[in-house]
Order: sequence, then structure tokens, then C-alpha cells
Amino acid sequence: MLQIWLIGAIVWNSIVFILYVLDKRRAVRGQWRISEKTLLLATLACGGFGAWLAANYCHHKTRKWYFVLTWYLGMLLGLLVTYMISTANY
Repeated sequence: MLQIWLIGAIVWNSIVFILYVLDKRRAVRGQWRISEKTLLLATLACGGFGAWLAANYCHHKTRKWYFVLTWYLGMLLGLLVTYMISTANY
């Protein structure tokens, strides 16, 4: 079960990373953007690591406190779920 979760977490964080990079690219080009709501929800759904990596990679959403808070909450939630799965008795 833990292996499935870890693979899923890596895939999900990769998707979140791509969302942030795409939003930054669209912002620079003046195109239609990905909504903040979508970015925040994806981050909170255990996508904190991908969001944090993308934000630092392309310097996107780093000045908004609620994004920074959401990155850390998403990371914490992901770590908590990983811990719960790894200690569960199946």
C-alpha cells in the first residue's frame, strides 16, 4: 500500500509542479491563467512539495502569504498521510 501511495504522491506532485509552471508561463505571456483556487486546492491535496519546488524554480506566487502557507500545509498533509499508511496494520 505504501508503494502505491508513494508513486501516486510523486505523480500528483509532478502534476502540481506543471500547473504552477504553466501558470507562470501564461502570466509572462499575458494569456489565460490557471485560477488561484485550482492552484491552492491542488496544493492542499498533498501537492505541497510540487508547488514549493515549482514556486522556487520559476519564482511564482512566492510573495502571497496564503500560497506559502498552503505549500507547507500540503507538505504536512502529505507527510501525515505517508506516516499513517506506513504504520497501518494490514
